[in-house]
Amino acid sequence: MKIAAASSFRFALAGMVGMAAAMGIGRFIYTPILPGMMEGLHLSAADAGLIASANYLGYLVGAYAAAGGWAHGRERAVMLAGLAASTVLGAAMGLTGELAAFLVIRFAAGVASAFVMVFLTAIVFSHLQSAGRGGLQALHFGGVGFGIALSSLLMAILVDWHADWQAGWLWSAGLSAVAFAIVALTVDSGPLGNGTTDREPRLPKSPALARMILSYGLFGFGYVVTATFLVAIVRTGGAGRVFEAVVWMVAGIVAFPSIWLWQTVAARTGFYAAYAAACLIEAVGVVASVTLGGILGPLLASVLLGVTFMAVVALGLQATRQLAPAAPRRVVALMTTSFGVGQIVGPFVAGVLAERSGSFVLPSLLAAVVLVASGLCAWGARRHA
Repeated sequence: MKIAAASSFRFALAGMVGMAAAMGIGRFIYTPILPGMMEGLHLSAADAGLIASANYLGYLVGAYAAAGGWAHGRERAVMLAGLAASTVLGAAMGLTGELAAFLVIRFAAGVASAFVMVFLTAIVFSHLQSAGRGGLQALHFGGVGFGIALSSLLMAILVDWHADWQAGWLWSAGLSAVAFAIVALTVDSGPLGNGTTDREPRLPKSPALARMILSYGLFGFGYVVTATFLVAIVRTGGAGRVFEAVVWMVAGIVAFPSIWLWQTVAARTGFYAAYAAACLIEAVGVVASVTLGGILGPLLASVLLGVTFMAVVALGLQATRQLAPAAPRRVVALMTTSFGVGQIVGPFVAGVLAERSGSFVLPSLLAAVVLVASGLCAWGARRHA
């Protein structure tokens, strides 16, 4: 049964707000707060990378836990529990100063954000599909960029108030609490059933699929280095704390419409060419972040990161679902594994390299090489698709 267009738009907006809280804030607020934590707590770059990796590990575990059938019929309740947990865990980060506690909290926050992403997306997309409003999916995912931009604005205000790093966690938790209330009031039902319970077949033995799975893991490694340490890179350049917030805000603002932009590109060039181009463009930004002086390098990096990272995630999943149309859940699970491993390893390796080399130049150049390899791998998959 079709649902009203107004109702579908309401669900898309709620999805945007929920994704802003759980992903844009819950996962990525760590980036603009990190420099203050490193200075205030004397955390090393390796410690910072380890905390980031704990969050990504939690996200991977949460995504797989969410893939089971245990939550059937309870998707809305579990999604709201995840959103509430993300809020509480964000506040908890501002109430401790111990590395071990940070690791546990960020791991749990990763699980919570995965639950929100999986179940909120399932709810929103089912309502959009019923209304024939699939184009609003981009609004839902645009919430990640919206959350990044909103949290960056918050950090700019806190910098002007001369607040410490703890305030960033506590105030961002306040934003998440507001988002929780909005989503709880707006998302008044769970996902609409699709009427199918068939077991999916095994994935096909496809060279193109194998290349894309590898490419996705490489992208996970390459993007997350800059996504984790960009503001820390700005701090080492001495451009000022207000500029730190502005850089991350620009990434979020640009990310918001990026999926629409790259869908237009993909419609003309195909998924593989668009994916490869986005990887190469992002590699340019990663190199710029550590090679161009002053404000130009980080600003260029933030623009190129924002305009590509969410789009590559979407393009990769779309391309592989075409390669395995009969097994969408299996292919998404395998892609999530590859991507998750990459973004778990990336911050840890980058942190260790930065600590040993004394700067973020070496890990950033490594990330750029990996991004180029990801793009070339995807371009190679195009010949076998």
